Amino acid sequence: MSTIKQDDFIQSIADAFQYISCYHPLDYIQALGRAYEREQSPAAKDAIAQILTNSRLCAEGRRPICQDTGIAVVFLKVGMNVRWDATLSVGEMVNEGVRRAYNNPDNKLRASVLLDPAGARRNSKDNTPAVIHYEIVPGDHVEVICAAKGGGSENKSKFVALNPSDSIVDWVLKTLPTMGAGWCPPGILGIGIGGTPEKAMLLAKESLMAPVDILELIARGASNRVEELRLELYDKVNALGIGAQGLGGLTTVLDVKILDYPTHAAGLPVAMIPNCAATRHIHFHLDGSGPVHLQPPRLEDWPDVAWQPNTETSARVDLDTLTAADVAAWKPGQTLLLNGKMLTGRDAAHKRIHDMLARGEQLPVDFTNRVIYYVGPVDPVRDEVVGPAGPTTATRMDQFTEMMLAQTGLISMVGKAERGPAAIEAIRKHKSAYLMAVGGAAYLVAKAIKSARVVGFSDLGMEAIYEFDVKDMPVTVAVDSTGTSVHDTGPKEWRIKIGKIPPASK
Repeated sequence: MSTIKQDDFIQSIADAFQYISCYHPLDYIQALGRAYEREQSPAAKDAIAQILTNSRLCAEGRRPICQDTGIAVVFLKVGMNVRWDATLSVGEMVNEGVRRAYNNPDNKLRASVLLDPAGARRNSKDNTPAVIHYEIVPGDHVEVICAAKGGGSENKSKFVALNPSDSIVDWVLKTLPTMGAGWCPPGILGIGIGGTPEKAMLLAKESLMAPVDILELIARGASNRVEELRLELYDKVNALGIGAQGLGGLTTVLDVKILDYPTHAAGLPVAMIPNCAATRHIHFHLDGSGPVHLQPPRLEDWPDVAWQPNTETSARVDLDTLTAADVAAWKPGQTLLLNGKMLTGRDAAHKRIHDMLARGEQLPVDFTNRVIYYVGPVDPVRDEVVGPAGPTTATRMDQFTEMMLAQTGLISMVGKAERGPAAIEAIRKHKSAYLMAVGGAAYLVAKAIKSARVVGFSDLGMEAIYEFDVKDMPVTVAVDSTGTSVHDTGPKEWRIKIGKIPPASK
């Protein structure tokens, strides 16, 4: 019989979330390195290089892989013989560990959890409460999985109640392209099959915690129907040509994980949840001997990839002298290095701008001939001017795009993933452009930010309007002034090149 002490459990949870904030699982990063080696799409290869370089920088600097440091998810399997030396409940201990991890002054993590989600949406300021899943099992130890799930991938979660005779593969291949690139591929696809709707969703989430082992499965061959399904989906999903960051390429997923459970004869519940390029999870056991010791991975085990700005292949842009004519001249897929001052703003700032304009009020900043970056950065530590500051999903700002371009003088935007039809039409109408930064390269982007100051809506915290002064910040022209989107053209081109799925299939 083991006795788990309160302080040991809390410290283990805190250490685990700090650890996964800056260290990718080694199996994931090595699989991404293999994908980099075989990638033939220049745009996708460049995006993967940025993600790999960012990962090494984060491991070296012990700073977050992504500015979205996630909602805390904890799976607990508690042995039936375990005793607790504690005055707090298990849930309270988990939340205290999360609180300590996210407010650690040496590596402060972004608090993204909002209380009263259908009302005031007030930030808890410490990323609590966590989402906790409990299971009571035989034994005398506690098995713990800690994961940090970002909003970009969580928002793309899908569920369907299929008929028993329906094809799971057909549903996945039809659904995945509708998810866009906001989940930051290449990542892992988790599939849950069976049980009830909520059980299928939980299976999909838990499946993502398993090691990347698809190449081993390919080598030995499938031994059951679930493994056959994994191999079929891995091959056919990658044949869609979506590619890294949705730009088109050979690798969309590095693995497909599946868990199933017996289900009712009348149905076939299926859930699909992606893990993004900022895949973050860790698995450990507590047996009463003290807190967990998490050994940092060796940097020499990282793929030997070092992305650097390339002025031979990318055009330098001076944001301080940028004109509408300059923006209109950019071409789809062109890579740029941004220099000078840009403004930031995301969901809450755009909503407030909308309300102020509707009331005829003056905005706190002038957007004329400016570029806005959709970002909510991590707080800086030590000598940083800003913490990790990667892009957030641009489609959430689609509803405000016409307003911003028509009423504020804004001439370009930077975010991650694709834009929807309404935003693309507004871009075309106003001869603007949308630039894509790589999701999963937040610390690399932060290195390009030389100064940062809040210039509006300071009460919004990480959602305030900042002014960044950047040097050689890498972006790709994702939508040009004619409305051509590389998130549309790229995957179509690579699906044809791969040639396993007919171009007309959806």
